[in-house]
Amino acid sequence: MNAQIDFIFAQRNRPMGLFLLWFLFGIGLIIQAVYLLVIFGRTAFFNSPKTKPALGEEEPVTVVIAAHNEFKNLKTLIPKLFEQNYSKYDVMIINDRSTDRTKRLLEEMMAIYPKLRSVTIKYTPDHVTAKKFALTLGIKVAKNDVILLTDADCVPASDQWIRKMTQPVRENSKTFSIGYSGYELAKGFLNQWIQFETLQTALYYVSFGLWKAPFMGVGRNLCYRRSFFMEAKAFKGIWHIEGGDDDLFVNRYASGRNTSIVLDPEANTISKPKETWKEYKTQKKRHLHAGKYYRGEDKRKIGFYTLSHALFWIGGFGLLIYFGLEKSWEQFLIIFGIILGRSLLLLGIFSSASKKINGTKIPSNFLINDFLYLGYFWILGSISHQAKDIQWK
Repeated sequence: MNAQIDFIFAQRNRPMGLFLLWFLFGIGLIIQAVYLLVIFGRTAFFNSPKTKPALGEEEPVTVVIAAHNEFKNLKTLIPKLFEQNYSKYDVMIINDRSTDRTKRLLEEMMAIYPKLRSVTIKYTPDHVTAKKFALTLGIKVAKNDVILLTDADCVPASDQWIRKMTQPVRENSKTFSIGYSGYELAKGFLNQWIQFETLQTALYYVSFGLWKAPFMGVGRNLCYRRSFFMEAKAFKGIWHIEGGDDDLFVNRYASGRNTSIVLDPEANTISKPKETWKEYKTQKKRHLHAGKYYRGEDKRKIGFYTLSHALFWIGGFGLLIYFGLEKSWEQFLIIFGIILGRSLLLLGIFSSASKKINGTKIPSNFLINDFLYLGYFWILGSISHQAKDIQWK
């Protein structure tokens, strides 16, 4: 009896800060486990259903690309586009105010590839953003109703890209078909970080999309119908926002019933990664800035994970420091074991998801990047939320 009284008395006299650390650590751990096993697990444990080839003629598709001073990238991309194993498609490239040799290249390429078309934009109206204006013009003059979007600095991962990315729209009456776009592998920490952050972002929108709760897509690999785009009056309500031609458009109109996630490495596109931190920061500021315009429920889909991520590490490190100073090695080892267990679970889920999404292993320095994601999201995210200097090109 005296021992129990002594234990209760000791617990009451422990600093409140310790109980707060335990609370933060526990809440963070529970939410992390739910995301990793239930939500991200949707992608990690995904088994692609077998699809039968459609009977009859293939519906024609138009690939639409907005390009501003993309001479070098288009020189590589255009021949790749015409290697696609699909019978009926054409390519529309919008030359958006380019001052390099883009126009001459397109003229030369159109002589070689009869299914290549282009339209040139000389100026952008004051009340709209450049890329949205370019895409709207290109989609309006597209020959076909099924529109497949990508960027000039991307290439299809296989010759099955058009077929597989457009199949849900063509054959299953879906409004949106959302695919994955990864980045080329290169040496250096920046590229390792880009690989990690791209996979993390994909896990959000792929997993919730598979959960029938889609909230975003990427314009580097996105399909919808021209008729739907015109019915929705293009980018009405988001014309003034730099970026968002992909994620905000999907966020506004996608639902569990009208959207399909294409989880197949052959349906991916591969982009050229930024080579300097300055270029990367400019790109991510635009991406993160668009997130402030998401619906509240969709902000929470990302927010709960990132908040729990912060709580877990703050509480975990706090407890390790406290028990280390107190020389309570048994409790220190318990916390360390929980952190290690969470890291191994994270490693397993992300490794499996990476194979399903892009057919490759997870990026190097994965666990280090997971910790650094704290600073990326909360610091760069806050800066981007308030930024006024967002730009496309």
